[in-house]
Amino acid sequence: MHDAYEETSILNITVQIESMAAYDDNLLIGTREGHLLMYNVPVVFDDSHKLELLRHSKNFNKKRINQIDVVPEYNLLIILTDNIVCIHDLNSPNFQQICQLPKTRGATLFTLEIQSTESLTGEKNTVVRLCVAVKRKLQLYYWKGKKFEEFNNFELTVPDIPRQLSWCGETLILGFRGLSYTIFDLNDKPKELFPTGKSPEPSITKLSDSSFVLGKDSQSFIMDTKGELVQHNPVKWSDAPNAIAWDDPYLLGIVHDRLEVYTLEGCLHIQTIKDLNKARLIYRCKQGRVFVASISQIWCINAIDVTLQIRTLLEQNQFQLALKLTNLSDITDEEKVKQTYKIQTLYAHHLFYNKRFQEAMDLFLKLGTDPYEVIRLFPDLVTPSTNTHELNEPAPSLPKLQDHDLEKGLRALIVFLTEVRHKLMAKDKELNKEKNGVNGEKNLTAVATEQLLKIIDTTLLKCYLQTTDALVAPLLRLNHCHLAEAEKTLLMHQKYPELIILYQTKGQHKKALELLEKHAKENDSSLKGTERTIQYLQHLGKDHMDLILKFAGWVLTEDPEQGLRIFMEDIQEVEHLPRPKILDYLLRFHKDLVIQYLEHVVHVWEDTNPLFHNVLIHQYKEKCLASMNANATPAEKEISQHIRQKLQQFLEKSTHYTPETILVHFPFDSLFEERAIILGRLGRHQQAISIYVSLLNDIPRAIQYCQNVYIRYQNQDRTLEKPKQTDNADEVYVLLIQQLLKPDNEGILMAGCNPEIQRTTQPDLEMALRLLEEHASKINPMKVLEVLPDSVPIGRIKHFLEVSLQNNLNARRRTQVLKGLLYAEHLQVQEQRMHYESQSVLMTEFNICPVCKKRFGNQSAFARYPNGDIVHYSCQDRKG
Repeated sequence: MHDAYEETSILNITVQIESMAAYDDNLLIGTREGHLLMYNVPVVFDDSHKLELLRHSKNFNKKRINQIDVVPEYNLLIILTDNIVCIHDLNSPNFQQICQLPKTRGATLFTLEIQSTESLTGEKNTVVRLCVAVKRKLQLYYWKGKKFEEFNNFELTVPDIPRQLSWCGETLILGFRGLSYTIFDLNDKPKELFPTGKSPEPSITKLSDSSFVLGKDSQSFIMDTKGELVQHNPVKWSDAPNAIAWDDPYLLGIVHDRLEVYTLEGCLHIQTIKDLNKARLIYRCKQGRVFVASISQIWCINAIDVTLQIRTLLEQNQFQLALKLTNLSDITDEEKVKQTYKIQTLYAHHLFYNKRFQEAMDLFLKLGTDPYEVIRLFPDLVTPSTNTHELNEPAPSLPKLQDHDLEKGLRALIVFLTEVRHKLMAKDKELNKEKNGVNGEKNLTAVATEQLLKIIDTTLLKCYLQTTDALVAPLLRLNHCHLAEAEKTLLMHQKYPELIILYQTKGQHKKALELLEKHAKENDSSLKGTERTIQYLQHLGKDHMDLILKFAGWVLTEDPEQGLRIFMEDIQEVEHLPRPKILDYLLRFHKDLVIQYLEHVVHVWEDTNPLFHNVLIHQYKEKCLASMNANATPAEKEISQHIRQKLQQFLEKSTHYTPETILVHFPFDSLFEERAIILGRLGRHQQAISIYVSLLNDIPRAIQYCQNVYIRYQNQDRTLEKPKQTDNADEVYVLLIQQLLKPDNEGILMAGCNPEIQRTTQPDLEMALRLLEEHASKINPMKVLEVLPDSVPIGRIKHFLEVSLQNNLNARRRTQVLKGLLYAEHLQVQEQRMHYESQSVLMTEFNICPVCKKRFGNQSAFARYPNGDIVHYSCQDRKG
């Protein structure tokens, strides 16, 4: 409780007070004797400010004045006396009567509805409506011009004579003695409410255009114009009140000789003003001023200064009431905003201290409270390194939260911080566009936002670790956490996988990799093994190449097969790593993995860099040579055989290695097939054939070699490309026949083979003649006849000569046909040229450009379209 009002006895008169009304600082009193008095009531009563009688009309009426009311906007005084409603001029000396409402004769009660509106132009308009109860009928009037007009002869019949009547918006509320309350909607049917209770007299008090208070015994119920309860808790008086007035935010009621004051929200008893002897009338004049009257005495009830009330209410934790009083006070809008913010902040803290955490956080969020101020409510969460963000006011004593209360509080804080974080992140994106100032310095707002995000994310991390640790990893993947504090917190909770994420997002890759290496060999660690390190290194990218090579070593040693994925996974970051640098690293420290890496680079990624092709060939070669010694096991020899097959296939299919470089490093006493392939790539076909025939004695292989060379040569010729093998590529079969007929070791020596392993080969005329028959179309007859012995019978080469002659005839015919076609095409082109040259354009000074509508001058350049239109050269692009 607190003192909201103070009473002052302002008047004792000898006549009997029957009714009263007030406006501004004026008080009107109607008496049983028919007198009408008007007083000016000062705001403050002292020796210099006293009650002043403005007018006193003793002969106003011979009958008692039952009810009075005023319309200050139109200077109207409305009086019910002698059972008729009369309208008087409020400003005239003797309250001159303007008119009577004849139809209201027999009236017992009236009520006014005054609504003021303001147009878009600022013009104010006041609508006055009057409802009069004449026995069991209700009459409706409205003020127009200088008189009250009826609502289209509208009359409403009610069950009984109303004892209370109030107009709320478009609804009339009636109370009947000993019966019940009824709502009459002018556009709908009446609705009966609850009975008046044991007390026969009804009680109706208007709150607003949509709500009112109805009395039932010692309780008052707040209703809306639809007949529904606004709140379920009624105001409970000490006894049934005689009269009630509404002075927002208080409901004042006369109970015996006391004035009781209550609030609607919470129905709190605020104050009791005693010693109001036989008080029976109450009338609200304006905000903060109420008049109470007995038969002969009047009291002025003034509200105590709002500032003092608010101070007392805050001490009693009555925040909602303090807010209402702030809104009703006379201070400026700016001061209201500041005061409201302060009160709501205190209320939010009060909610928190009473462990209503979610409500407190919702209010903090609505107020836009500094997140650090909210975080300080949880001392264990405050980051020491961010204490520079202190508030001006010291933090009050905080409740110690444990177990369920702590978890509940943290979860509410998480919701608050998450919402603030989303807003700041959106704001941060906008600020990033203006992050650099004129001097290249960061925008101060952007810096403050980053600092606040750092505090929020670090706090969220701590909250998640105590409530829902499954959310820690998602937070850390996009975080602004304070590195040192977050690192310390995660280590304390032994959240090593999450610590890795933190290091990764903060660019602390070395720390992350060291932690992964440390925990990889611990059996009870969630980071055991090499997989996490492999994944981490795969996504570092080429900018961290030195770091990748440094920490890839122990992984390749521990698990070579899986470790090699660091350099050959089908991931964008891995594919863009510098491959020559990786190759160099593997050659120096993990040579056994070079072949596997290069095969992936060449065959999967299809890299055409000659370096990789050359090195792969060398690696194949070394593997083959290593397993050729006498101490090699059968398994090693089998592997060597497989490697050698891959080497030969690669030498034949790859077009990106440099054969000159490769040949220099090949052995002279082994790998002859491979040397022959390389010699063939260099176009040194005679030497290659010599190896196949004289050294390997493999005629079928030599024939296959010739066939491959010939096909390659034909394909190049067909595509009009310059042949890469120009050393007798079209005479390769002749070279083979020559080698068969006159074996010699000159080719072997030129191929660079060891002379000690040279072998003697006998001439093979039959094989040479068989080649002539099988490949007659591929052999130049003039060249081969030069190398055939004169002793060969003509019949043995008859087939060869016939095929060769037929090929020459076919070639001649093709040439003649092609010549004829070219000549025909030439004639067509000449005919077309003559046709176009025969066309002419006559240009005169009368020609007009269809685009710009101007004539062609002597020096004008023009263009002609296929349809014959002539335009200026500059106008051709504008022609539609």
